[in-house]
Amino acid sequence: MSKSDEYDPISLPGAVSFSSEELVLVDEDDLEVGYASKLLAHQGEGQRHRAFSVFLFDQQQRLLLHRRSAHKPLWPGYWTNSCCSHPRRGEELESSVRRRLGEELGCKAEALTRVCAFEYHATYEDRGSEHELCHVFLARLADDVSVHAHPLEIAELAWCNVFSVDAMMKEERRDLTPWFRQEWALLRGAYSDEFENWLLIQEARGAAPACDDNALAFS
Repeated sequence: MSKSDEYDPISLPGAVSFSSEELVLVDEDDLEVGYASKLLAHQGEGQRHRAFSVFLFDQQQRLLLHRRSAHKPLWPGYWTNSCCSHPRRGEELESSVRRRLGEELGCKAEALTRVCAFEYHATYEDRGSEHELCHVFLARLADDVSVHAHPLEIAELAWCNVFSVDAMMKEERRDLTPWFRQEWALLRGAYSDEFENWLLIQEARGAAPACDDNALAFS
């Protein structure tokens, strides 16, 4: 298998991730400085590029988590937040978020809200790195819409409440992506007011109060 093939989940019709797609390289202030293919942006120590990460909640204020497909070259089989990806060259950030929610989860979102952006760098074994300036979004699953995972991107789905995620982060488990851990720490720490206010707004708009049980609801 070539390096290029590793970034194409599988050579079958319906694939939505490609090694050749151009990502946006940015400086520490998120200003564009160039472009690189997905393959090159993740090789070695990686090149800093623009990214986004979505935390999608349902009407019961449960968060959607997913386990990454075994086809993923970086962190395959790891659990992470709802949707994580990159804008392509010439694509607006919010447009790319909505595109990817449709591609990976087959769904539409409401109340899409950007909370913050942060930079992180993480290396996976000897296979490559993520070096992202990542924009963190909150979103609510649109009414009467179901989630349908793309099989080349996602191995498994789970819905869980906020308290379950808190407990998960305290465990010494090694199957969580590094960006998921860092983003949750931001949402429960520096940006907890924004996060909690967003949840309250969704509740006022008709979403059910957050569940009290700590069980994961696996799909």
